[in-house]
Amino acid sequence: MAASDSLEFRDNDTLKIGEKNDFFGESQAVKINSIDNEQKMISLKRECFSDGQRKPKTTRYLGGWKSAILLLVNQGLATLAFFGVGVNLVLFLTRVLQQDNADAANSVSKWTGTVYMCSLVGAFLSDSYWGRYLTCAIFQLIFVLDSGKWTLGFLASTGSAIIALILFWLGTPGYRYFKPCGNPLPRVAQVFVAVVRKWDVMVPTDGDNLYEVEGSESAIKGSRKILHSNEFGFLDKAATMTVKDVGGQMNPWRICTVTQVEEVKCILKMLPIFLCTIIYSVVFTQMASLFVEQGSVMNSNIGNFHIPAASMSAFDICSVLVFTGIYRQIVIPFSGRLTGNPKGITELQRMGVGLMIGLLAMVAAGVTELQRLKRVVTGYENSSLSIFWQIPQYVLVGASEVFMYVGQLEFFNAQAPDGIKSFGSSLCMASISFGNYVSSMLVKMVMVITTRGNRPGWIPGDLNSGHMDRFYFLIAALTAIDFVIYFFCAKWYTPINLEESEREIKIEGQADNLL
Repeated sequence: MAASDSLEFRDNDTLKIGEKNDFFGESQAVKINSIDNEQKMISLKRECFSDGQRKPKTTRYLGGWKSAILLLVNQGLATLAFFGVGVNLVLFLTRVLQQDNADAANSVSKWTGTVYMCSLVGAFLSDSYWGRYLTCAIFQLIFVLDSGKWTLGFLASTGSAIIALILFWLGTPGYRYFKPCGNPLPRVAQVFVAVVRKWDVMVPTDGDNLYEVEGSESAIKGSRKILHSNEFGFLDKAATMTVKDVGGQMNPWRICTVTQVEEVKCILKMLPIFLCTIIYSVVFTQMASLFVEQGSVMNSNIGNFHIPAASMSAFDICSVLVFTGIYRQIVIPFSGRLTGNPKGITELQRMGVGLMIGLLAMVAAGVTELQRLKRVVTGYENSSLSIFWQIPQYVLVGASEVFMYVGQLEFFNAQAPDGIKSFGSSLCMASISFGNYVSSMLVKMVMVITTRGNRPGWIPGDLNSGHMDRFYFLIAALTAIDFVIYFFCAKWYTPINLEESEREIKIEGQADNLL
């Protein structure tokens, strides 16, 4: 029955763009982009950059290499401060606080996991309220104040953090300030509420008939539009127009834009990839806990010179530097010629390579532990095996970081919508956090199972009576399983499709001029 023959009009009757609507007594195209209240939701012409006082400023005076160098040095010093504590913490717990090896490894994992979990809090505050600059400044200040509780041995880390904070503040006049895009949690909730309220509504087969605002920018301030995708099609119900959505004030808990729906889709699509990276973080976590404990019971002397077990992490740092150069200068050009991709390989492929190298690192650590146990001398705590046998496992972990963590950071930053960019970047840190918690849980489970029947377990207080090699091989097996799952998740994933805007072209042109 035609709409003109009856005044009954069901809520789940969807409207299409350009469709004649006799119910309203006129031939009107439902121009989704012309409603007055949309003008209150967007501001098409505004500066996305500002100075320290949040006032628009000519971008030629902001950013550039001077600010970038300050941030690089700041990041280097902040990393030194963090890892200066992290890699020595396990020995502090075992030698000063007298914890056994398994408990110390768990304590380090929980501490590191909690630290990295704070990145999600920082990302939320950065995207929603404070902006990136204020969030960085406050969180670095908190680190400096908290570090004062450590013993004298950690004062170097505290000093490094203070210098990093001062350098960060010095660059304040030259930074580009991206305005916060508002709290994303209500936007996500609105999509799911709208879907529930329109569960019986039929979704148009053509994505162009879904609701979207007019102009180059989306209704989410500071965010570009995201083009419609076919994944999670049930969420499109939230952007499907019905009679109740036309005319008068639109209810954001009933009708959402395509970009708002796609923002939720992006989060859901990134979630499987994120979960698959957690096992790799379990591999990475061992470098600050079990690797150090393993090195502490090896021969660490060269003549009269003693090599601290924690200092072996220097090989990880050197490996990162070397393999970064190899990747940039050799891997990218070579693979680029094979694939036709200017990046050489995609971020997802890069992360997959990192997973496999991480697996090899665990195998190398297991082989080293087998050799260490074979050379244990009765009556001596330390094995006669040289600590330099650990070099391969540290080097492999460093190489895997170049592929996994750098690729992971690039992937989440590129695939996160503009409104939640900081959240996307923080997923890399959250992966490390969850990896630490999983590592702690894994150690706990292994010790419960392997200490039955009065056995010492795989990671006892006396490592010479344990089998830490089996724990390494267990992680290697879990990484292999994780790689298979990751492979299928990566094959299924479809990237975000952003709509090109005038602002984007303008910003890219300004960036090219700065460089």
